[in-house]
Amino acid sequence: MIRRIGEVPQRGQSYKVRAGAYAILPIKRRFLLTAQITDIVDIQLPGGGIDPGESPLQALYREVREEIGWSISKPRRLGTFRRFVFMPDYNLWAEKICHIYVAHPARYIEAPSEPDHETLILDTDDALAALGCDGGRGFLARYVGGRP
Repeated sequence: MIRRIGEVPQRGQSYKVRAGAYAILPIKRRFLLTAQITDIVDIQLPGGGIDPGESPLQALYREVREEIGWSISKPRRLGTFRRFVFMPDYNLWAEKICHIYVAHPARYIEAPSEPDHETLILDTDDALAALGCDGGRGFLARYVGGRP
């Protein structure tokens, strides 16, 4: 069973399962993150949905490039969690299955192609404080806590 992090599913609400892949991207003592800026600012680990026929790793490479404009290398899976959320961009209640990786930012290629996304580089404390998803924050906290 995959651990749930965050809100309890609402009784009587049906949810569509949406799998995604997300990356912790360390640069020395800082981290690459994405800010999705709409009516609110949502700071996230770069990543997103896995398209039909795509593997989690294929999605990770694609989503990181779309959201922050970087290529990555040597992804390593850290774990998975699920969360129940409403996704306003899709008008969808989703059970998100979030596959979390750590990878090396290889190089900056271009500005984010995903609309309303900006790339951030934050130190550990600021990244932990800014992340809007409890699951992503938890994985980042465990990652930095386990580092020598």
